[in-house]
Amino acid sequence: MAILTETGDGPLVLSPEQVREIGRELDELRARITADLGERDRAYIYSIIKAQRGFEIAGRGLMYLGFLPPFWLAGVAALSVSKILDNMEIGHNVMHGQWDWMREPGLNSRVFEWDTVCPADQWKHSHNYVHHTFTNIHGRDRDIGYGILRIDEGQRWNPYYLGNPVYAFALMMLFEWGVMVHDLEVDNIIRGRRSWSDIKRLLKGQWRKAGRQVLKDYVAFPLLSGPLLVSTLAGNIAANLVRNVWAYSIIFCGHFPSGVQTFTEEETAEETRGEWYVRQMLGSSNITGGRLFHIMSGNLSHQIEHHLFPDLPANRYPEIAPEVRALCRKYGLPYSTGPLSRQIGSVWAKIFRLALPPALTGSAPAPGVIVMREPRSERSEPSEAGV
Repeated sequence: MAILTETGDGPLVLSPEQVREIGRELDELRARITADLGERDRAYIYSIIKAQRGFEIAGRGLMYLGFLPPFWLAGVAALSVSKILDNMEIGHNVMHGQWDWMREPGLNSRVFEWDTVCPADQWKHSHNYVHHTFTNIHGRDRDIGYGILRIDEGQRWNPYYLGNPVYAFALMMLFEWGVMVHDLEVDNIIRGRRSWSDIKRLLKGQWRKAGRQVLKDYVAFPLLSGPLLVSTLAGNIAANLVRNVWAYSIIFCGHFPSGVQTFTEEETAEETRGEWYVRQMLGSSNITGGRLFHIMSGNLSHQIEHHLFPDLPANRYPEIAPEVRALCRKYGLPYSTGPLSRQIGSVWAKIFRLALPPALTGSAPAPGVIVMREPRSERSEPSEAGV
């Protein structure tokens, strides 16, 4: 049986039967990995936490020698690594519930808080629920453009987007703050679709969390360094900046390179689980690299696998990836991946290109894959999203 057929217009067409089979195979993969979780996974996350704490202690300590440039640079590097590990391989993944099976209070997704200005509960709503449930659906997934960018041809152009590269650069440099305000939906407030009273509770939470972070990084630790206050303050600012640029780059490479597909609400209404899986694979992209690179990315370099199984421990993504790639090959689905340089280049090229009106850039590309859906009356699977 031919897995995929090619239409006269080019896109590949996936039948309802094939979608069901994809869902079944991915469910089996998930069940197999879940059943195998155990001591090696526990040892892995404890080793990452130990490393993160070690880098933070080293970074804070080296700041006391910050009057010597090599020690200041080493302190910034250590503190940057600490913050990246905390936010990505630990915080992001813990708050997805990846380690809830351990029943370890310090790794409980419901109470964990991370070293960044965004309150954990607000991030879990905007990211775990909104983004992972409605991945790349226009009008539902607010990560498409983050409310300030034109990052997909499906977003209608207007002159505001001429500043696309400037907005993207500002978001990159201030990424933790952009993540913090994401759940406020500031663009909808400006358009009058949301009132300030709607976000009063969110603002209070942000004020408390951001206040603690600012006090820690920009007041307490600099004061503790005495006469080295200025160099310590500069070091903390630099470490947060490094973390912001790195996190932005990894996340944008996983979602916005050329070839990643977006969807309409009509196309995705009442999805089956198999259809949800297919959307995750078409709407995500991976980054190739070595083991250390994957750890430093929070294993979000395996963005496809993360979107398929967001609550499986991320250290398992490297072993899952070959099976997911083989599944894509079996059904003719694209498996978007490439080195960081190529992926980030593709993202920035898109940011610059989509700043211009469509008359100068051409029409939107046709979808690479079309999923043929059963009539609603014949659907037997409930819609389900793995968040």
